[in-house]
Amino acid sequence: MNDNAPSPAEDADRRARLGQRLKGTREYLGLSQQQVAERTGIVRSAVSDIERGLRKVEVMELQKLARLYRLPASYFLDEEESADAGEHALAGLPRTGRPLSEGDRIEVAKFIQYLQARRQAEEDESGPVSPAQRGRA
Repeated sequence: MNDNAPSPAEDADRRARLGQRLKGTREYLGLSQQQVAERTGIVRSAVSDIERGLRKVEVMELQKLARLYRLPASYFLDEEESADAGEHALAGLPRTGRPLSEGDRIEVAKFIQYLQARRQAEEDESGPVSPAQRGRA
């Protein structure tokens, strides 16, 4: 028996967390399960089962979903409850096909500063913002 293998309960928790992230991202993008199915080739019932944590997602399926959602697969697999899609996307910037120009890097830095200021203003108004709320801001 492999001591590193997750218990059935841990496996179910991981599937549920992955499903919640996939569903939350799909809903944030305003896509229906049917639209996801049509764009990825994954049958709608499988999309539903994956989102509910009832079915394991295949590697190729996760790649298709991540590509459709324009997020790295690592975000969906992150073990941390507070995983931030933005941090995963930023981590992938150096691997993009074309390097950013100096002007583009300056614009990205300005946008990051804007988002940080906006988040701080939101927290000042209503208290701390949860990671789930941050992704929707």
